[in-house]
Order: sequence, then C-alpha cells, then structure tokens
Amino acid sequence: MAVFAVGDIQGCYREFRALLRSMNFRDDCDILWLTGDLVSRGHDSLSTLRYVSAMGSSAITVLGNHDLHLLALAAGLREREKAAKDLLKVLKGRDCDSLMDWLRRRPLIHHDEDLGYTLVHAGLSPVWTLQCALKQAGKVERALAGDKVNKVLKKMYGNKPDQWSEELDRTQRWRYTINACTRMRFCYDDGRLELSQNGPPEAAGGELKPWFELPRPHQGLRIIFGHWSALGLMLRPELIGLDSGCVWGRSLTGVRLEPEGVAQSWAVPCSG
Repeated sequence: MAVFAVGDIQGCYREFRALLRSMNFRDDCDILWLTGDLVSRGHDSLSTLRYVSAMGSSAITVLGNHDLHLLALAAGLREREKAAKDLLKVLKGRDCDSLMDWLRRRPLIHHDEDLGYTLVHAGLSPVWTLQCALKQAGKVERALAGDKVNKVLKKMYGNKPDQWSEELDRTQRWRYTINACTRMRFCYDDGRLELSQNGPPEAAGGELKPWFELPRPHQGLRIIFGHWSALGLMLRPELIGLDSGCVWGRSLTGVRLEPEGVAQSWAVPCSG
C-alpha cells in the first residue's frame, strides 16, 4: 500500500484523473490524501465530488473554504445567484443532496500518528498545540455532521475573532477554528490571524509572517496543506505545501508519502 497526497483540485477534474494515472494510483490498495477545496473555479466540480466520494475509504479529504461555501449555498444560507457556474452545476445535480451529506462529514484535520503526517487545508493556528487543534476541529466536525450544521455554516463567515482565547463563546470558537484551518495564510507576531492577504510572503509587509514561520507549540509536526497557490509547491522536512495553482493555469501536484519523508512528486499542467 502506498499513500499519496494531492493539492487543491478546485474542480480541475481532467487534471486530477491524469495525475492519478501519472502516479499509478490504485484505489484497491492505495490511499489518497487531498488537501481540500475539491470544488470551485474549475471546469467540473461535480465530477470531482462524485469521483472522490465514490472512492470511499481510499480517499481522505479535509474541508477547504470553498467546500464549506458550497455547503452553505446548498443549505440556502448564501445567494445561489452569486455562485460560480461550476458550483451551480453541483447544486443542480441529481445527487446534490447525497454529495452534500458526504461532504459535510469530512474532517477539518486528519492526523496519522503512525505515518507521521497531519493533513489540513490552510494550516494549524500557531498558538495551538496539536491536541488543541484536534479538539477544536472535532467540535466543528461533530456540529457539521449533526443537527447544528446550518448554524455552523451560517455563523462561519467573518474575520473576527482573529485571536484564540478560552473565553470565546461556542460560535466564536467555530469561526476561529474554521478560519485557522481553511483560510489562514498570514499571522502577526502575537499569533493573530490576518485573512485579507493572499499573495507571496515577500509581498505582505514587515508586520506579517506566514503562519508556519511563527514559533508554535506544534513545531516539528509534519504538516501537509494547500490553500496558498502563491507559494507553489513547498517541500520542506516539516511542511508540504501542495497548492500549485492548477485552477490559475499552472499545475496540479501530487506526492508519495513515506515515514521518512516525500519519496516522489508529480505534476500535471493545467489543460485550459
């Protein structure tokens, strides 16, 4: 059995299938990790959702911000008229309800102790330990999978609170957790989230740093993430950034994971 990881697909279904073929991925014995944002902006989010959901336990995907937005659209909590055309195709699909039920049950964080990697869409808050991150993510995951799903989706929008505190109420904790796990790129030195900038690190200014450059309790943890296409492919001992901007005309990237590190990487160019 091999374990592979692939960056943000965002509806780039043709490239996704081509990448799986390049990696010689076998869904009868291999495992595929996906960094989230399965949907939005690409040419075929519907086929992407159908394919990944049909893979069953062979695919592990975390929720990205675009996935959560799609859930809010499907629940009628955001205006469908403003949705991207590719998302409207999902909402009009005959199996939309079953796909949304599957999607809302995906985790925010996946941690594999034996393999030694942690999968998340954007990153882990620099003020959290791994245990705290898993605890708070678990609370959001249970709410999304249960009868509080619409409440979470309705309350998740907004940039505040930008600082973690044990004094936050439940709704504030949900929003902070979702923002840290699915939207975060930059932080201030004190760990506050800055959610408006999405360019490369050098364009952010002196006060801001990438979340992974701050001292953090989970230092040494090997984290696989996406969300930040301006970074491109990042392969460091403790950080594997896989959003190589396929939906922006660049490429879709995948790697094979071994306990010792990344064994091999592949990239499929955007087909336009």
